[in-house]
Amino acid sequence: MLGESMTDQEFDAIRRLLHEHSAILLDSDKQYLVESRLEPILRQLNLNSIGDLIDQLRCQPGNGLHRQVVEAMVTTESSFFRDHHPFEALRKVVIPDLINRRRDERRLHIWCAASSHGQEPYSIALLFREHFPELAGWTVSLLASDLSREVLVRAREGRYNQIEVNRGLPAALLMKYFDQRGTDWQLQPAVRGMVNFEEINLAKPWPPLPRMDLVLIRNVMIYFDVDTKKTILGKLARLLRPDGYLILGGAETTINLDNSYRRVEPLKAGLYQLAR
Repeated sequence: MLGESMTDQEFDAIRRLLHEHSAILLDSDKQYLVESRLEPILRQLNLNSIGDLIDQLRCQPGNGLHRQVVEAMVTTESSFFRDHHPFEALRKVVIPDLINRRRDERRLHIWCAASSHGQEPYSIALLFREHFPELAGWTVSLLASDLSREVLVRAREGRYNQIEVNRGLPAALLMKYFDQRGTDWQLQPAVRGMVNFEEINLAKPWPPLPRMDLVLIRNVMIYFDVDTKKTILGKLARLLRPDGYLILGGAETTINLDNSYRRVEPLKAGLYQLAR
């Protein structure tokens, strides 16, 4: 445990740092989360308290410690085929529709934003392998992004422990597409090669991106303030192709944020298209 309890002023300083660098709003009752997430950094730097850590941040603003603190605080929850319904919508509605509309181009651009350790984009890659063999002859760009360099390293490796593969991944897909590495499981290179991982902070300027046929930005905007949500949805509206699709998390919506979108059935999938 920490040597000294965190003060309200220190908690507010961490909240401001997190919001400045990631636009994430930390609730006022999350002191315990800050202490537990930052304790490994304190041990690593041989510091006694979060107050000492804040002093280091103020004295050495350019040494990478800010990034380390932000990455420690960012939620990295993920699982294969998370929430089920969006992936059913992809299999039954979205991908068949896009294949039909892009049949002449034979090209798809897909972006999984805030993709954490990679389970979501790899789930899409497995969906393509299992249900859409015709895409093997297409140019499919599957971009996955996160602001955390640490989670991106893990995502590129495509290596998961037994608990992680037990969460949402059908046993048949585990045996077909993963190789056992000790007590872990690693996705085969052919599947890992389908996904391109890049560092993108949604709250900062984005790099040049192609017009997207499909964007998944799930379970991340719940952490942003209203202005940040509006900014991101506006940028996505300009990035999506007119007949493209946006998928949000189950607790997220565009209502009262951006009227450029309309909700698409099935409702449980968090599926949107640009209003026409």
